[in-house]
Amino acid sequence: MTPKEYNHCVDEYADGAYRFILHNIKDHDESNDVIQDTFEKLWIHHENVNFTKAKSYIFTTAYRTMIDKIRKKKRESKMKEHHLDILSDHHEYTGLKNILQEGLDKLPEIQRMVIMLRDYEGYSYKEVGEITNLNESQVKVYIYRARLFLKEFIGKIENVV
Repeated sequence: MTPKEYNHCVDEYADGAYRFILHNIKDHDESNDVIQDTFEKLWIHHENVNFTKAKSYIFTTAYRTMIDKIRKKKRESKMKEHHLDILSDHHEYTGLKNILQEGLDKLPEIQRMVIMLRDYEGYSYKEVGEITNLNESQVKVYIYRARLFLKEFIGKIENVV
């Protein structure tokens, strides 16, 4: 495609591609960005694009660029929501760590030890068994009982308030 043919494509297809994108994303600025990116890609690849197939190339590229922008926007909004959740949880549950520690203190020593090794330190059941001289089944039972106690302890409203 020659520069003259490229300019003809811009004049001929830019408005139609813009309307197509605007109809889908309903944002003028983002639609302009998509069309600008589309024609930038067309210029970068102008030597490989046949002039007779330029319209198809433009609309396909615009569509794919629009989809990429929508996906990126969704990821960014999910990240913002996640960060807001983290911030609100941080401010909202400042005493949860203290409540959890209080619950851990009320556990029998063996249950506290296995739950700390498994959940806090990340050891496998087998490794916890080796450290505590318990078999794997005993470790699983103690961890189950400890988690059950902690779940009930944290779930009590008088412990949270």
